[in-house]
This record gives sequence, structure tokens and C-alpha cells, in this order.
Amino acid sequence: MKKYTESSEMEYTEEIVHIDELDKKILQLITKNARIPFLEVARECGVSGAAIHQRVQRLLNIGIVSGSEFIVNPNKLGFNTCAYLGIFLEKANYDKKVVEQLKEIPEVVECHFTTGAWAIFIKVQAKSNRHLKKIIDTDLQAIDGIARTETFISLDQVFKRQIPIS
Repeated sequence: MKKYTESSEMEYTEEIVHIDELDKKILQLITKNARIPFLEVARECGVSGAAIHQRVQRLLNIGIVSGSEFIVNPNKLGFNTCAYLGIFLEKANYDKKVVEQLKEIPEVVECHFTTGAWAIFIKVQAKSNRHLKKIIDTDLQAIDGIARTETFISLDQVFKRQIPIS
């Protein structure tokens, strides 16, 4: 059994990276619009396009930014039910085995280890309440290690945002 020591804390602590004002300005612009051309960012920041390219590459390399993405609207594809499920495990050490099986369910779009009542908290996009029930009854309850689930259906997403860059 591995005992907790102050030195072992370092392996669980994320290194905080300090950035300057130019990096902050770049982040503010690209998080508002990931498709903004680097030349437009350069004009806004008063530097060359090459400087922006180098700065963005550095932000990617040090892990502050992890790429860019197109956001798919699930409703437009017929996935009209968004639900959050708290998962109770039979034993705490089943967590990794359960997560590996959750990855096999395409409708599970987020998965978090949590404190509190549940061991795992997931977000599910389903086509309907009936589809959600099928996912719970057939897919989730078939996973060894899940004792039970608690479901919350989202009525509407009011907003979603990035952390503030200040």
C-alpha cells in the first residue's frame, strides 16, 4: 500500500504556468472564436502573424490550449434528451474498470470522478427519454461494478463558457 507523503503530492498537482499579457489577449480572442485567422489576432494584439503563430504553438506545447474543435449541436441531430447521471459503485476500486466500459457507450459524452455521494458523474446525450431509459437499463446496468445510478434530466442549457482569461 502506497502511503501519502508530501513528495507524492507533487504527482497529483498540476503545474501552474504563468503567462504574460500578450498570451492572455491571444487566449481571449481564440477562445471567443477558434476560427479567427492568426493575422486578425496579430492586428488586434499589435504584433506580427509569425509572433501569434509562435505564441499559440507555445500555448499548445505547454498544455494551456488543447487544440480547437467544432461543436456539434446534438438537438440538430435528433439527440433531444441531455441527462446527467451519478453512478454509485459496488466497490471504490471498480472505478477504472467501469470507466473503460463507459467509454464503449457512444451516448456518454462526459465522465468525471467525483467526491460526495457518487463515485462517477456522467453526461449522456440521448434521442429521447425512451432512448435514455434503454441506455440506463441495457447499457449502464450491465456494467459490472455499478451498484445503481441517479438521473437528472436537463431541461435546457442556459449557458456554457470557458474560464475567464484575466
